[in-house]
Amino acid sequence: MRLAIGSDHAGFALKGQLCALLDELRVEYRDFGTYSSDVVDYPDFIAPVARAVARGEYELGVVLGGSGTGEAIVANKVRGIRCVEAADPVTARLGREHNDANVLAMGARIVGLEVARASLREFLSAQFQAGRHVPRLEKVARIEAEEARPPAG
Repeated sequence: MRLAIGSDHAGFALKGQLCALLDELRVEYRDFGTYSSDVVDYPDFIAPVARAVARGEYELGVVLGGSGTGEAIVANKVRGIRCVEAADPVTARLGREHNDANVLAMGARIVGLEVARASLREFLSAQFQAGRHVPRLEKVARIEAEEARPPAG
């Protein structure tokens, strides 16, 4: 498995700790930055992660910030991304199982290290369950396609 990871300044320290977990788990990853706790604008680091996942260069992505909310919003603006914002392992797992989420967003000011580690483990180990969830994702894909078209008129 290949994973893309990125953060803003608020998620920088947590990103380092999660990269250590990825090393332990022997998950291949690329760190898209930021590379310090200097204040930055989160879209500059989150969009490249989402785009790399959407292009298929990486199977999954992880984006981190203060709350995780802005990061999830940015990631979900990229066509083909289904980003789940999780503050607990169950939400991370269900995002993969029910929504085929391919990016996990978390807030370093919201979750502690152990919750973040457990959430990442669940996200990585869960598999999309398909079945009854497929028609729902097809509807989401149709909405995404419709929104990508220029407005008539």
